[in-house]
Amino acid sequence: MVDLSSYEVARDWLYSLKNRGSKYGIDRMERFAEALGHPQKAYPCIHVAGTNGKGSTCAMLERIFRDQGFRAGLSTSPHLVRQGERIQVNRRILSEEQIFRYVKELQPFAEQIAREDPELHPSFFEFMTAMAFMHFAREKVDIALVEVGLGGRLDATNVLMPEVSVITSIALDHCEILGDTVAAIAGEKAGIIKPGVPVVVGLLEPEAMEVVRRICKERACELHCVADRFGEDLAKFPQTNLHGSYQRINAAIALMVVDLVAERFSLDREAASRSLLDVAWPGRWEERELKGRKIVFDVSHNPEGARWLDESLADLVKRCGAKADLVMGVMGAYRAVALVPVAARWANSLTFVKPSQDRACSFEELRSFVPGGFAGEVLESSVAELFPEKGVCALDLATDRPLVISGSIYLIGEVWDRFYEESPLGQGALQDF
Repeated sequence: MVDLSSYEVARDWLYSLKNRGSKYGIDRMERFAEALGHPQKAYPCIHVAGTNGKGSTCAMLERIFRDQGFRAGLSTSPHLVRQGERIQVNRRILSEEQIFRYVKELQPFAEQIAREDPELHPSFFEFMTAMAFMHFAREKVDIALVEVGLGGRLDATNVLMPEVSVITSIALDHCEILGDTVAAIAGEKAGIIKPGVPVVVGLLEPEAMEVVRRICKERACELHCVADRFGEDLAKFPQTNLHGSYQRINAAIALMVVDLVAERFSLDREAASRSLLDVAWPGRWEERELKGRKIVFDVSHNPEGARWLDESLADLVKRCGAKADLVMGVMGAYRAVALVPVAARWANSLTFVKPSQDRACSFEELRSFVPGGFAGEVLESSVAELFPEKGVCALDLATDRPLVISGSIYLIGEVWDRFYEESPLGQGALQDF
């Protein structure tokens, strides 16, 4: 057993567990939770799955509960800069010292399980999930908002028994694990549906909705669809301060969840609507100023997200009166083939970078998806070259053109690590995929 003498040692040991998760399944987490005494049973929770929007929906619900005096736990993944962002209570992230203590406490349980069966040694993501469950129990949260890591049916978080199960959206993503059809992916995400527990879903494609309806019927669950309450005109959906019409779908989902648990928690529905106008969820089309130049950070990262990226870029170009300079890094060619043409449509220039992740697209792959008629410059660079130190950007700032950094949450995290931290923390490597 590795002697965990500091956070840095514990961090590196956790990173070494990434490959433990290569066998996709829930058996390890079930055994881990059992060994820890099932801390996830100590508080009520809302369980949120979806191809896109699940983190935003959790953040909305967290704000609603916290504004009404509840102690709220928030479990999301991946993080942007700091590992502790994944586990928050009343939006206070888990400190490095707390992570260190939890890893030291959990390690003996993991090693004992591994002695019984090496295949059941918890992975990195399962360690983080267990930390969240334990931290929420010890902090005596009134409610936990828990985002699924990947899929649903076999995700580590699926040991929960929630008050409400939520599926925000279903589209093709992580196809190598979840399946290559919308129906197959719907089956995986609908795996979080528990017998008798109400379900709220966003605007799903008919193929996905058919699967969800069938599973809800089999498990005797009430199904609540945002289209039944709000229709399909997004202009009529609830408002939120988070940018993009897709966030209004997430806001509608959040309010439908509130309706289902309002009586138990004595929630004020009107106050909940007001809370949606003050949600903090970094990196989701977040507009800032960089020495007078507008800079946008956006984590649109898959084919479904490309649709919303197109809408957001069109609006940005209209507001600024100029096409944008885009910095883009993407995880996987099947994502890039959807994202790069959208970026090119609204770009004055494209600068490709490779996030420090094994799945990052090569420059050759990214260039291959640039439409033949694109007239702007196509450049190659790195995060270190573009953002060499805190507060310094090597890109041209003497222009009115907006600057957009998009394509991967990992890319946004690496940029922020270099641009906003005194020295890079290097915790971007601690990702679950």
